[in-house]
Amino acid sequence: MLHLRLITPVDRTDAVVRLIEKTVGTAHVVVLPGAARNPVGDVVMCDVAREAGDELIGGLRELGLDRTGSIAVENIDLSLSKRADKAEDEAPGEGADAVLWEHLADATHEESTLTVTYVAFLTVATMLAACGVMLDNAILIVGAMAVGPEFGPLAGISTALVRRAPRLVWRSLWALLAGFAVAMVLTAGFSWLMDAFGLFSRSMINGARPNTAFIWKPDWMSFVVAFLAGIAGTLSLTSAKSGALIGVAISVTTVPAAANAAVSLNYTDYAQTWGSTWQLLANLGGIVLAGTLTLLAQKAFWTWQRERVTAQLP
Repeated sequence: MLHLRLITPVDRTDAVVRLIEKTVGTAHVVVLPGAARNPVGDVVMCDVAREAGDELIGGLRELGLDRTGSIAVENIDLSLSKRADKAEDEAPGEGADAVLWEHLADATHEESTLTVTYVAFLTVATMLAACGVMLDNAILIVGAMAVGPEFGPLAGISTALVRRAPRLVWRSLWALLAGFAVAMVLTAGFSWLMDAFGLFSRSMINGARPNTAFIWKPDWMSFVVAFLAGIAGTLSLTSAKSGALIGVAISVTTVPAAANAAVSLNYTDYAQTWGSTWQLLANLGGIVLAGTLTLLAQKAFWTWQRERVTAQLP
């Protein structure tokens, strides 16, 4: 379940309480008159089943509570209450399938912003992948995939497309393109430095690499894997099962492809550079397409669920 802590202007407290009480799946309503100081107002708290949370939060925003007061949402790890059990039974659908659109938009907004930390993680991941492709070491490739933070902007683009938020699309796209550009330029410099110290050589990039040659040889399977990973990653975000993101990260060769493109460009191996670039674009496109379609499907499903429950009400 979710716990909501609301600060409401005094003249809107009754409307907020009525909204909570008529929302299917709510419990444990508490009203503390005059308890809030900044902003001044009443404090209203309640618990709501996750599958009913998006409807309630949307209603509170329609009342203007996000502008005139405050809406804070927390996950409840354990709730021992028969009323809570009853609320979850009454709410339509299953909590694991519910999409909290406001939470998703907030999470992807944070993850899709171009920051020093984001660029640092992406650069380190690309450099690790460069070591992996030069040594033909699959373990290093997997490690680089797990470090890469690029799924945040990709999820941001999908979320923005579904919510029709062009500003979030451009911010996510900027974080994605600028981040990869900086990471690849720095990785090219890193490979030049490694070559100067005798740790990298042209023979390594041109030699047989059975474990990592797939990185610069894109095919339809690359797109299929990226598409499936995009579905899994989006479901992990909307269902709050973040552990699945690790599996997604090590399934898609975005960071290794960027690394191989940077290193091969440094050694003027343009065939590998173009092959790796197409691999990168195919993976990015597959993830965005899958994420967008997954969110559209979830949105349609929950719209149908809400209409079905509404039709059953007396």
